[in-house]
Amino acid sequence: MQGVYLKFYVQENRKHHHMLAYEWILHAAKSMGIRGGSVFRAMAGFGRTGVIHEDHFIELAGDLPLEVVFALTEAEADALIERIRAEKMPLFYVRMAAEFGVLGAQP
Repeated sequence: MQGVYLKFYVQENRKHHHMLAYEWILHAAKSMGIRGGSVFRAMAGFGRTGVIHEDHFIELAGDLPLEVVFALTEAEADALIERIRAEKMPLFYVRMAAEFGVLGAQP
């Protein structure tokens, strides 16, 4: 299937409507009927501010960037981006053309 690989970048401890922002995005996507999404934690990164955030054992969690990713149809990607835009949640995102599907037998 041809579609879109959509990534949102968010700080680990960032909140939206009293939820962690990455959880809010996943819940919003699920409520829209999107079939799946994943969150990946970075070891280090920096964004618009130029501040480098790194994973150190002695530091408290919560300051690292996360990727919230989806493989979607064009229509699903448009709808999810619009849903987040309507929430006025400022997020950096990457949208790429993708081919995706399922290999092997379905259970």
